[in-house]
Amino acid sequence: MGDWSGFYTDLVEQLPLIVNGLENTLLLATSISITGFIFGILVFYATLSKSRILRLITRGYISFFIGMPLIVLLFLMYYGLPTVGVRWSPLTVALIGFTLNIGAYNAAYLKTAYNGLDPSELDAAQAQGFSRFQIFRLIILPQVLRLSVPAMTNQVIRNIKDTSVAFLIQYTEFFARIQELASTNFQFFKAYTLAGLVYLAIVSIVVVFSMWLEKRLIIPGTHRATDKVSVRKERNA
Repeated sequence: MGDWSGFYTDLVEQLPLIVNGLENTLLLATSISITGFIFGILVFYATLSKSRILRLITRGYISFFIGMPLIVLLFLMYYGLPTVGVRWSPLTVALIGFTLNIGAYNAAYLKTAYNGLDPSELDAAQAQGFSRFQIFRLIILPQVLRLSVPAMTNQVIRNIKDTSVAFLIQYTEFFARIQELASTNFQFFKAYTLAGLVYLAIVSIVVVFSMWLEKRLIIPGTHRATDKVSVRKERNA
């Protein structure tokens, strides 16, 4: 009982710092989700270019940043760049590093959704005199975004969890504050359990929102509709 009371006392004392760390985590997670989303769209657009060289560059970018571990990228930028005279703050490194990583994943999700579109629809739009950018903005992008909602929301969840590695580049986010709490009283199990519950609560909110969003944006005739038909057939059988 004394262990719990001691842990609770330390938790209350450090609560302002922990709340501040949580705010930093939410700030980082929100920022990189937005920048990674926008950058992913730009990279995806580049994959549709008529230029073979640009398509090869974007394909290489996606492969490189998906293949490179995020922690290696962050360490390279935060600890490696100063050796050549480039010094950025932990937040700047986190924003740039995460954006490059997330943008590659989001571009891959959008490209996968694009491959599932009906080519005749795009040909018809071109025959009607739509420019390439109009086809992208009015026809391609709305559909691939709707089809990519599950993958995109999973990426947001991953972003929230991945922010926990930012403390390794001196960014004082939530997990860094939990580390300080654990080192104060050596109640590592309690501290990390608390951290896990907080992350679980945040992720649960995102999951509920993503389910609502997916229902609102589902395209008629996609997998949800076909799943219902298959269920009915099984019941009739």
